Order: sequence, then C-alpha cells, then structure tokens
Amino acid sequence: MSDESPSPAPEAAVALLPGERRTVGLLTGAAMLRMLGLFSLLPVLSVYAGSLDGQTPLLIGLAVGGYGLTQALLQIPLGALSDRVGRRPVILAGLAVFAVGSAVAAYSDTIAGVIAGRFLQGAGAISATLTALLVDATRPAIRTRSMAVLGIGIGVSFIVAMVFGPWFAAHFGVPALFLFGVVAAAVGAAFVLMVPAVSLEGGTRSPTDLRPAIRPDLLRLDAYVFLLHAIMTATFVALPFVLGGRLELPATSHWMIYVGAIVASLALTVPLILRDERRGKAATLRIAVVLLLAGQAVLAFASFSTATVFLALVLFFGGFNFLEAGLPARLSLLADDDARGASLGVYSTAQFLGAFAGGLIGGRFLGDGSPANVFFVCALLAAIWLALAGTGRAGGAPDPT
Repeated sequence: MSDESPSPAPEAAVALLPGERRTVGLLTGAAMLRMLGLFSLLPVLSVYAGSLDGQTPLLIGLAVGGYGLTQALLQIPLGALSDRVGRRPVILAGLAVFAVGSAVAAYSDTIAGVIAGRFLQGAGAISATLTALLVDATRPAIRTRSMAVLGIGIGVSFIVAMVFGPWFAAHFGVPALFLFGVVAAAVGAAFVLMVPAVSLEGGTRSPTDLRPAIRPDLLRLDAYVFLLHAIMTATFVALPFVLGGRLELPATSHWMIYVGAIVASLALTVPLILRDERRGKAATLRIAVVLLLAGQAVLAFASFSTATVFLALVLFFGGFNFLEAGLPARLSLLADDDARGASLGVYSTAQFLGAFAGGLIGGRFLGDGSPANVFFVCALLAAIWLALAGTGRAGGAPDPT
C-alpha cells in the first residue's frame, strides 16, 4: 500500500457549506449595494456639481473623485483595526460613515458641501475588511471561488450603476441619488448583521506584514488598477459634458447610451474572458488596454456625433469590464495564501488612489471647457500602461505553455 496521502480535492470539486454560501451571498450583497451607491453617481455628478455655488472645474473633479482619497488612506488602517476589534464592528461603522456622507452631500447646495460628503463617503473604507471577513468565513479550498463571486458582484454593480444612476437622477434628482446611498448603506448593514458568526473574528491576530504584498509582480498589478480607475474617473468627469453639451442629449436619455454601449461591449469582453486562461495571458491584458486606448482616442478626436461617442464607449467598456474582473483575479492567484488579505488591501488602496487622481486629472484638464483634453490625457495614460504591460508578463504570471 502506498504511504502517500491523498492529494486534496481541486477547488472546483469542493462544495460550499450552507454557512459559507450564506456568508458569501450576504457579503457580496452588502458590497454591491455600497459600490452601487458610489458608482451610480459617476455618470451624473460632474454636471450636477457644475451647477452648485462656488464650483470650478478642479472642484468638480474633486467632487467626482474625492472619495478615492479617504478610501485609499483608510483601507489599511481600518483593516488593521478589524484585526483587533473584529471585522463586523468596523464594517458596520464604515457603512454608517458612508450613510452620513451621503446625507451631507444630499442636503448641500454648495460644491464644498458635496466634496465634504464625498470625502465622508470614502471614509467608510471597508473593502479590505469585507474581503478579510470573507476569508475568515471560508475554507481555503473554496476561497478563490468565493472571492471571485465578490469581484463579479462588484463588477455587476458598476454595470448596473451606469444605467441606474442616470435614470434615477433624471427622474428624482442627484440629491435623491445621494439619499439612495443612505438606504443602500442601511440595507448593507442589515446583510452584515445576518452573516453567521465567525469564530476567527476579534483580537488574536498579529499585525500584518506587508512585505509579501509589495512584491514587484503584485506592485505591477497595483499600478495597473491605479491607471484603470484614474482613466475611468477622469472619463466620467468629462463625458456628461459631451452628452449633455456638445451632443445636446437630454439627461433622461443618457442611460440609453450607457446601457446600449455596455450590452454591445460584451461582444468584446466575452471573447477576452474566453481567451484568458486561469493564470492570465499577457497578450489578453494588452488587447484590453488597447481597447481603452482606442476608446479614449475616439472620444478625444471624434466625439462629434452620438454614433462616434457610442462606438468609443463600446471600446472603453469592452476593455474596462474585462480588466475590472481580470486584475483582481490575477492578484488572487499570485498573492501568497497567508498574505492575500494584505495584498488586497494594498490593491484596494491603489485602486482608490487612482479614482482620486482621475478626479483631479478630469477637473484640471476640463478647466478650459474642452472635454477632449481630458480624453487625450486618458489616452496618454492608456499608452503608458501599454508600455508597462509590454515590459513583462501580465501581472508577473507566466504564460501557459
């Protein structure tokens, strides 16, 4: 008889336990609602901020992307705090702060008040802590799959937000959209309270060593997500001015442009997903970045008709949706098992710093009233990304042979 112990079952063969399934569903729902409250403002906030007292182009950009600064600064400290006091209290407090920030912005009639509300929204920085609770509550054999569900849920919330935000704001106003964030936070908190108790919660962990989370291959992915969210946020600072200004489309019809472009972009995103193997191919990532670059180039030089803007958005969403799901998937495969939470914390920090930088870029280059300048800068950022991606394999992962 062989002395060898049986090899562990592959992850795909391990079923989630009822408690794990419930936890993954509830935490994914809470994350989706919170991100829906943030993402749904992107397509409409810049035009609304432009109507407020005291607005300037730079302050408009800060209103759109300002949440990213407090998100980035507080992800790791709040994650460390959750190691001491438990995940659930930090998540609930973060959702409460998000709700307060949403209310502040909803009842403000100046640009300064909206910016303060956006900073408060970002101060509820619980992405890393939510992920850590998911890790605590799931077995290693199904952890990657569970995190994939969470990532897919957040990606779906972005797609829904691109449709829901313009539609809701057109019918009820942007202040009501901020108040929707209060409701989303309350429902998300209820979901978190329904999560089964996790025995690993609370004060027995030692401080996290960040060194395994800042390896060069992981930092490359952090740089990629920084660029992705900088481009995305800057784009949505300028894009509403193209739709409502140059093209003179009523606000009530913007959602039709977004939903049509997202649906059409699946013809690009789905083949990329099918091509991309589990560890990721460098060529697939570069194709997605080329789509971003092409979309920004069309917006910069040919956004003179609804048809060309629609084409640009199809290209942009085709690349963006693949990268938004593909980058964290690569990171989860490359990160050390005992440092995955820390790696995701650094990744989230880079992601939200990118959103903040994108808001500043959008506001700065919108200063002369020309959205094309913003799109041109975004195209340059995509070109820089393409150059970075050409210096090594995608995220440091070897190409399958």
